Amino acid sequence: MKLQQLRFLIEVVDNGLNVTTASERLYTSQPGVSKQIRLLEEELGVTIFERSGKRFTGLTAAGVAVTESARRVLLEAENLRRVSAEFSDEAAGTLTVATTHTQARYVLPRIVAEFTKQYPRVRLAIRAGNPMQVAELVQRGDAEIGLATESLASSDALVSMPAYSWTHKVVVPEGHALLHEKHLSLQTLAQHPIVTYDPAFSGRSRLDEAFRKADLAPNLILTAVDSDVIKTYVAMGLGVGILAGPAFDAERDKGLVALEAGHLFGVQVTRVALRRGVLPRRFTLVFLALLSPQLTADAVLAAGRSGNEDDYSI
Repeated sequence: MKLQQLRFLIEVVDNGLNVTTASERLYTSQPGVSKQIRLLEEELGVTIFERSGKRFTGLTAAGVAVTESARRVLLEAENLRRVSAEFSDEAAGTLTVATTHTQARYVLPRIVAEFTKQYPRVRLAIRAGNPMQVAELVQRGDAEIGLATESLASSDALVSMPAYSWTHKVVVPEGHALLHEKHLSLQTLAQHPIVTYDPAFSGRSRLDEAFRKADLAPNLILTAVDSDVIKTYVAMGLGVGILAGPAFDAERDKGLVALEAGHLFGVQVTRVALRRGVLPRRFTLVFLALLSPQLTADAVLAAGRSGNEDDYSI
């Protein structure tokens, strides 16, 4: 039995039993993947996949058990490589962070600047996507750290921990009528055209829930994945913007004014996630500590061992 065979197996399962897609991700041939899986079945003496002709249609009961064991073996093999890397050169390597545009643009620059000072020989890669894509990148091992407000807490394959909290802001051009309101309300907001995030991003589910509970139908005229796009159209007078608080900077966003909206949409929590069972490298723990003082090495390692990711507050 070879680790390569186990990797081929997991890749096929994670790609919906599509051998062609799996082989492309593995940079190998489709016949090669099929052959290695067949050799694995022969060695184990069980049928892993149900088949229709040459096509895989499902996992057998034995296949489910084999797949679960293969995942554990591959995780432990990865941990062995990490331990080896720590002792051979703990200050070099690659750290890939998957995150959303808002986090990459407004939260990470300060952290990245400090991290690169401490670890100049670590190559830092940031991969942007929506929260679901962020979770998938970490689950697959294509990123070591995930950072997002949505999706990360819903996957059993991830250990997710609260990093920091924030509230939404309502952003309008200078002189806008909302600036004369003594108390900003959902009813008042619903009277204006609204520009905000795509449904998968930055606490958007909280916005929808708040309007729904108030039995209001907001006039969403434009949604975007990018906070800068939202602010651009607000500055043009297209509508009232609702965006993540960290995405607004009074010095940078000249001509716009932000109103606090925490009382309308509540406090949001941005979370970090690591793949469950994977041992974080030392520089990964340092990066997390720079992101949030609560994410100490002890807290992160304890969360990974116990699964009680929310045993501390932010």
